[in-house]
Amino acid sequence: MQDDIAVGMEHLSVLGMPPVDFVNLAADLGCPWISTGFTPVVEDRLGFGRWSLMEDASLRREMLAAMRDRGVSISMGEGFWVMPGADLGDQRKAIALWRELGVTRLGTLSFDPDLPRSYQQFALLAEMAAEEDMEVVLEFVPGLAIDTLPAALEATRQVGRDNFGVLVDTLHLQRSGMGAADLRALPPGKIAYLQLCDAPASPVIEDYATEATYERLPPGEGDLPLLDILSAIPGEVPVGLEIPMLSRVNPDKGFADLLQPAVEAAVALLLQRSELSR
Repeated sequence: MQDDIAVGMEHLSVLGMPPVDFVNLAADLGCPWISTGFTPVVEDRLGFGRWSLMEDASLRREMLAAMRDRGVSISMGEGFWVMPGADLGDQRKAIALWRELGVTRLGTLSFDPDLPRSYQQFALLAEMAAEEDMEVVLEFVPGLAIDTLPAALEATRQVGRDNFGVLVDTLHLQRSGMGAADLRALPPGKIAYLQLCDAPASPVIEDYATEATYERLPPGEGDLPLLDILSAIPGEVPVGLEIPMLSRVNPDKGFADLLQPAVEAAVALLLQRSELSR
């Protein structure tokens, strides 16, 4: 394996696992970074219990120690969602706490159908992030206010800041009817983060939120043209595995055996991309 080939692990993949356990799992899997939120972003279906990095200073200290000891960093602090009636200007404390944890990238998306207001909130978040030398990445999700790659690009145009880019999730990309050719057509510098998973070409789960949140596939087990997508993304863009597989989790065995083959498959894809680009 080349020293510069690495893949991270997204917090959705571990379905609410507490932060210190997640750091140790990522290190065991050979993933040098993770994304996470201040609290779990999914319903606790595995009995992990409630935790909060926002409220629990001792948990933050324990996580920092674990990251230092295991060589793992946080690639993205999630949870900066645009909601109707809520103001991201109230999130300065949260941004400062992410900085305390070494985070330099914040993740956002919008549940607010008022697009001008969403743009205003994105711009406010990007401004606050810039004050802490952070960037913001916007995820487009079918069914939400910013639901396609063109909609995300329009948001970046409206915000007009260098530290505001687009997060591409391979499942969202395919389910919104787009692919590698659309990524290649973009101006340089628009894509700032990639979440990687596989999926059937056509959904087998009727409810998209259920598929996206709980039942994705590891690279190579579905039909998505992942190598083409990766080849359309600049090599410096971080890649994180977002592969929640609730139906496959065995509580007695944990996550390591479940996720290790996915990490190996992702690294193999990145190696293929590297070889093709020579």
